[in-house]
Amino acid sequence: MVAYVPQRGTVDWDYPVTVYDVAMMGRYGHMKWWQNETKEDHEIVNRCLEMVRMSDFKERQIGQLSGGQQQRVFMARALAQGAKILLLDEPFAGVDAATENAILDVLSEAKKAGITLVVVHHDLATASEYFDKLLLIKQRLYAAGPPSLVFKQELLTEVYEGKLKVFTDLIKD
Repeated sequence: MVAYVPQRGTVDWDYPVTVYDVAMMGRYGHMKWWQNETKEDHEIVNRCLEMVRMSDFKERQIGQLSGGQQQRVFMARALAQGAKILLLDEPFAGVDAATENAILDVLSEAKKAGITLVVVHHDLATASEYFDKLLLIKQRLYAAGPPSLVFKQELLTEVYEGKLKVFTDLIKD
């Protein structure tokens, strides 16, 4: 099973649903249409909200949260699905440093739990710090592997058509 965490801009934030309800949506694939949530479903959702540090907000309407909090709620929903692959579409976009660190903690825990993470990330300065394998893509795959293999000056110059200043501190061996 694959779970998806969308970009924030693709969601109707006025929809009258609580943080808890959004996280519980991650369990729907495990339920029969005629059944209510089980005790196990509630335990999983509470554990996932705790993992993303959003338990204190579970009764709040999703649109009343900050961007980073909303992102963490959608991560809880994805984790509640119990998927082995987690796709995240720019999870760090528009979040503050504290939320970025919280998201990194969640990703680290998910990785330790054996979940494969596929993350769209455009910040070259942090990519090699956050991820152990990278894909360099622009209409086609240019490189894949550890940052030291992907962050080669000639590749970055080609992909960014010479419009990127390459700093050697991007490359970490």
